[in-house]
Amino acid sequence: MRVPLARSVGAYARLARLHRPTGFLLLMWPGWWAIALARTDSAAGWSGDWAEGARLCALFLAGAVVMRAAGCVWNDIADRDIDAKVARTRARPIAAGEISVARAAAFMAALALAGLAILLQLPAAAVWIGLASVAPIAPYPFMKRVTWWPQAWLGLTFAWGALLGWAAATGGLGWPAAALYAAAVAWTMGYDTIYAHQDKADDARIGVKSAALRLGARTVPAVRTCYALCVAGLAAAAHMTGAGWPAWAGLAAGAAVLAWQTETLDIDDPAGCARRFHANSAFAAPVFLGFLTG
Repeated sequence: MRVPLARSVGAYARLARLHRPTGFLLLMWPGWWAIALARTDSAAGWSGDWAEGARLCALFLAGAVVMRAAGCVWNDIADRDIDAKVARTRARPIAAGEISVARAAAFMAALALAGLAILLQLPAAAVWIGLASVAPIAPYPFMKRVTWWPQAWLGLTFAWGALLGWAAATGGLGWPAAALYAAAVAWTMGYDTIYAHQDKADDARIGVKSAALRLGARTVPAVRTCYALCVAGLAAAAHMTGAGWPAWAGLAAGAAVLAWQTETLDIDDPAGCARRFHANSAFAAPVFLGFLTG
C-alpha cells in the first residue's frame, strides 16, 4: 500500500524533529555566542562588518537545523529498539515502523551533505574543526549503554559550535573559545540531566543509564553546579575579550533564568522538567544579545 505523500513528508519531518525547535536552538546558541563575543576581540574578522556577522549567524542557524536533524536520525536508528519500549519515544517514525532503517540512513546522508555544503562556506580552520565534530557525535547514541553520564558526552557534541563559531569569526581558536566551550558543556549537562528525568522510570526498567538515575535526589545541587560553571565560563570568556557592561547585564539576566530552573525544579514532575528544558533559550538569548552589544 502506498503511503500518502503528506503523511510520508510528515514522518520525515518528525524524524528530523522539525516540530521541536528547542533542540536545534540549543545546538545553535554556543556558535552564536562565539560569533557575537568574537566581535569584541581584536582578532575578530567581522568587528565592523555587520553583514558578515549576519551571514555567519544565518549559516550557523541553518547548520544547526540540518545537523541536529541528522543527529536525530542517527540517534533513532541506533535506539530504535529502546525507543519502542519508552512511552515518550515509541511513536518516533523508525520505532513505530513508519520509516525503514534504510530510508532513514539515506535521509541522514542527504542531511549530512547539506551540512557539509554549509560548512564549506566557512574559513578553512572552521571547516576542519567542523569535520572533527564527527568524532564525538558518532558514538553518542551508545553512551547510555556504557556510562551513567551520557549527558556529559552530549555536552561535548552540543558545545562544539563554540569552537566552530570562534574559528568562523576569527580564522582560528583562542582561550575565549575554550572558555565558551567549557561553559556550553556544563550548560548542556545541566539541562539534559533535567530532561532525562522525564524518562527515568522507563530507563530504569529497560536498563538504560543516565545522569538522572545516577544522581537521583542529588540532581538539584548537581545541576546548580553545572549552571554555575557555565556562568563562570561565560564570564571568563567575556573578561578575556574585554566585553563591556551589556555583556555582563545579559549574563546576569541569563543567570536568573538558570536560578529559576534549579530553585523550582521538581525531578518527579515530567511536565515541569520539560518546561525547564525548553526554557533554556530564555537563558541563551540575553547572553547572546549582551555579547553582541558589549
